[in-house]
Amino acid sequence: MTYLVTGAAGFIGYHVTKRLLAEGHTVIGLDSVNDYYRTDLKEERIASLDSSAPVSPASRWKLFRGKLEDPLLVSQIFGEYSFDSVIHLAAQAGVRYSLVNPHAYTASNIEGFLNILEACRHNKVPHLAYASSSSVYGLNRKVPFSESDAVDHPVSLYAATKRANELMAHTYAHLYGLPVTGMRFFTVYGPMGRPDMAYFSFADAIMTGRPISVFNNGDLMRDFTYIDDVVQAVILIANKPAAATTLVQETANIPSADLASCPSRIYNIGNSRPEKLEYFISTLEKVLEKKAVREYLPMQQGDVYMTSANTTALERDFGWKPYTPLETGLEHFAMWYKERKPWQQ
Repeated sequence: MTYLVTGAAGFIGYHVTKRLLAEGHTVIGLDSVNDYYRTDLKEERIASLDSSAPVSPASRWKLFRGKLEDPLLVSQIFGEYSFDSVIHLAAQAGVRYSLVNPHAYTASNIEGFLNILEACRHNKVPHLAYASSSSVYGLNRKVPFSESDAVDHPVSLYAATKRANELMAHTYAHLYGLPVTGMRFFTVYGPMGRPDMAYFSFADAIMTGRPISVFNNGDLMRDFTYIDDVVQAVILIANKPAAATTLVQETANIPSADLASCPSRIYNIGNSRPEKLEYFISTLEKVLEKKAVREYLPMQQGDVYMTSANTTALERDFGWKPYTPLETGLEHFAMWYKERKPWQQ
């Protein structure tokens, strides 16, 4: 099969692309390789993908460097290749960064996503699987979070743009019959990850003896999802185009996000096992074999107290759910981290 993976130099995009290439598929990547975090890690991922793809007779891997917001570039890619599935993972990430640079989010996450939708529509792509986020649940207090929950109270612009993506995708599914599936990721972690994520920045601080910022005085819970589980979910979903259904919620008598009356689906991708922040830190200390210096702080703007995924819909439609325990995932991260020694760079 031939896939387009946007954000191919990003954390999830790299691991998805690597897996697809290992399975013998052709992958065309698109990534701006921006400097939101260190580009050396992105270049390392690209070099790894370059070395894993065959050189002759024709490469099954090619990366286009450019922005989603560039409609001419997007049109060029879709004009040159016919895709069996599009896996859209590129976005301006980060909850806290959206507080200081909001325009980056509307450009990439709204305008860029519209370019992808339009290209998929006009080129009759069989399926668009796109990244959403657990952040869309915002101020919801009912846990675990379910796809059928209302998501009308985001607490960051990042979350608002991700919810906008879900609404835009549903609209294209309804108007044009474009099969679309949203994937709400819950705190993804693992080797080759994003340095701005807590587990990575905590590791850097621990290894250099700097204090780590523990928000809400450590009273937070997160549903940590290991990267290999996320890759498995993404590929399962990408290979099964969404289809319309006549089933509706019995109580509300309206279609739900995971059972829509047009070819649109949304799935939670989480470990369904929220962990306390203090336990997460102590586990990271154990695998790094070094103690952390904690600095306790109030809750940050844009943060939520707990994330917890209900994965019933994912299990129902794919017979599978993420399963890697936090302890195992952090061990794998620590092995890579101590070998690469990024805190020394």
